[in-house]
Amino acid sequence: MPVTPPVGDVTPPLAVDIDGTLTDEQSAVAPRVFDVLREWDAEVVVATGKALPYPVALCQFVGIPASVIAENGGVAYVDRTEDLLFLGDRAASQAVVEEYRAAGHGLGWGSHDMVNRWRETEVAVSRESPLAPLERIAADHGLEVVDTGFAYHVKDAEVSKGRALSSIAERLGRETDEFVAVGDSVNDASTFEVAWSRSATPTGSSRPSSGSKRSKAESHRGVLVAKAGRSGSVARSFETGVP
Repeated sequence: MPVTPPVGDVTPPLAVDIDGTLTDEQSAVAPRVFDVLREWDAEVVVATGKALPYPVALCQFVGIPASVIAENGGVAYVDRTEDLLFLGDRAASQAVVEEYRAAGHGLGWGSHDMVNRWRETEVAVSRESPLAPLERIAADHGLEVVDTGFAYHVKDAEVSKGRALSSIAERLGRETDEFVAVGDSVNDASTFEVAWSRSATPTGSSRPSSGSKRSKAESHRGVLVAKAGRSGSVARSFETGVP
């Protein structure tokens, strides 16, 4: 079915990644991002590879309803409908990690491992840890390893941000092809596949393909122009046009 972009004076809903997209090289969210997201005149879905508390907290600090995708699509939450969805299985990823550790490799996050402490459906491994044995063990268990540029994520190949966005869109009374999607990494590609328009910011180690849809996302009244700035980050290239 052909994709039909929103027309007229209607602001499309937004699906936006966090790391490398809203953040700078120090992983800090640019202050002006808060106003842009708060003033967006449609639903905002925050999608990330981080565990659920991170995007929920970001939405609270911004002052917007929490519609979030966490763990690369493994978990989704919609505050409006009070739906908490678990779309992946942590047990399978944990089995991979246990075998990886038995082979003499660590996850690389220190003794407290705050990166995985609240994860429900996947396991993240530091990019300082060896990749080849991790990929081999994951494949033996029927799982995949996704390099987001920030960590190696051991997950079910069927789990993705795009699939999670479909679940959230349904609960928001939207279609996925109404959304503008903004991201920077390979884990954002599935979101781009289902969204109407998208912007890929070249900050990740693995960049999403641009495909045939628009490569720049421009919003109603110029609230958001997503394009590569000096650092390539959307955090440095948000431009507000609201009086």
